[in-house]
Amino acid sequence: MKKALITGITGQDGSYLAEFLLEKGYKVYGLRRRTSTPNFENIEHIKDEIEWLSGDLTDLSSLIFAVSISQPDEVYNLAAQSFVETSWPQPLFTGHATALGVTNMLEAVRIVKPDARFYQASSSEMFGKVVEIPQKESTPFYPRSPYGVAKVYGHWITVNYRESFNMYACSGILFNHESPRRGLEFVTRKVTNAVARIKLGLQNELRMGNLDAKRDWGFAGDYVKAMWLMLQQDQPDDFVISTGETHTVRELLEVAFSYVGLNYEDYVVIDPKFFRPAEVDLLLGDCTKAKDKLGWQLDVGFEDLIHMMVDADLDRIGKMKKQEVTTI
Repeated sequence: MKKALITGITGQDGSYLAEFLLEKGYKVYGLRRRTSTPNFENIEHIKDEIEWLSGDLTDLSSLIFAVSISQPDEVYNLAAQSFVETSWPQPLFTGHATALGVTNMLEAVRIVKPDARFYQASSSEMFGKVVEIPQKESTPFYPRSPYGVAKVYGHWITVNYRESFNMYACSGILFNHESPRRGLEFVTRKVTNAVARIKLGLQNELRMGNLDAKRDWGFAGDYVKAMWLMLQQDQPDDFVISTGETHTVRELLEVAFSYVGLNYEDYVVIDPKFFRPAEVDLLLGDCTKAKDKLGWQLDVGFEDLIHMMVDADLDRIGKMKKQEVTTI
């Protein structure tokens, strides 16, 4: 039985990856920070199948302990301060968790289990002010946020450990990937949640920023398969994971609102506070290498993804509303 250690396991990607690995017969260890009110919402249905370990990316000793206990064959480092908007008011915390945290995790693996295969969650935000379209593995980075800068550090320190210590360490440069488990602060989920609330009469408007920003959006459940495939290759390498399609935020609104028979223009209000200090206008990935070398493919398209998310939010909010009425 293979063993995997996942950081960030209670997040969107971590929950889908844990499901995927459990289905493949792995023993899964989940690293989580101690909090007074643990959040297992994404992972509640498989919580008892996971071996839980306490630790924090900013605390090397806790990571050494976690690797010592789990003795993993594969390590998936998904934990980070992962919300771009938060990285401006919290740049130091973002740097400690999203950048230096990767070094701590790599060090723990190097010291305790150097033969473990290591996956680092890199990001399309590293491309930022893009210098070529589409973006591929060789495209130079030009990050436009503290988050993007931190991810660039995490990416290059992974390459450095691979080349300096002969570790099996690779990075997946994942473009935007969404699901019903995405946090409410992210634009896709902000939109689908608002659409559901508006349709159910619980909200009257949706305040948004730049509607012309373009993103390459895919389904998180598809993307975690690529993470696993990267660690099954003979040699470690880095891969762009994307759909190869780009859509504006305006298109996202059109698809989500029209799905429930509404016109987004009747409800969306532009609010300057939601504009980024330094905007990333266009992200579009070239995943040719992943398709050719990994045999990876997409199963869920853009419109199906947004419809899936709207349906999930309608169901969730509808149940909450019904429960409130029953309680009263």
